[in-house]
Amino acid sequence: LLTGGIGLLQLDPQWLAIKEAAIPGIIGIAVLASTRTRFPLIRTLLYNPKVLNVEKVHEQLERNGQTAHFETRLLRATYFLSGTFFFSSFMNYVLAKWIVNSPAGSEAFNAELGRMTLLSYPMIAIPSMVMMMAIFYYLWRTIHGLTGLRLEDIIATHAHADRHGKKS
Repeated sequence: LLTGGIGLLQLDPQWLAIKEAAIPGIIGIAVLASTRTRFPLIRTLLYNPKVLNVEKVHEQLERNGQTAHFETRLLRATYFLSGTFFFSSFMNYVLAKWIVNSPAGSEAFNAELGRMTLLSYPMIAIPSMVMMMAIFYYLWRTIHGLTGLRLEDIIATHAHADRHGKKS
């Protein structure tokens, strides 16, 4: 919608670069700001009873005296997550500035938008996905390392049952 508005209003291509960077940048700031609340985003998205067996993990963390260490690692994972959005923001800006130079609304502008979208997958989407998978792995290794629980014990029972076609 915003990209179409930039084309229709024939704004300077600089605004496209700003728009491309602003959205993931704002999300990155929101993720970072969430660390100052009772519900950091990583806790809301991943460390919740719908995804993980939080009760079992928490019990084992308490038993091993690792709760504070786990909270520190969870906070670090939230910082990593915000970093992926800042990476995306930076790369979106660089890609838009590098590729889109034609006047907004022109045929060349539209062709450059298409090229930018095509290049955004290998340059932004795939690296961001790899970073997010690394964060998930970091969380799993943290939980496993601090609790000794196996992946089967960490995944929420209903999520595990759903994945295997069973109802809980």
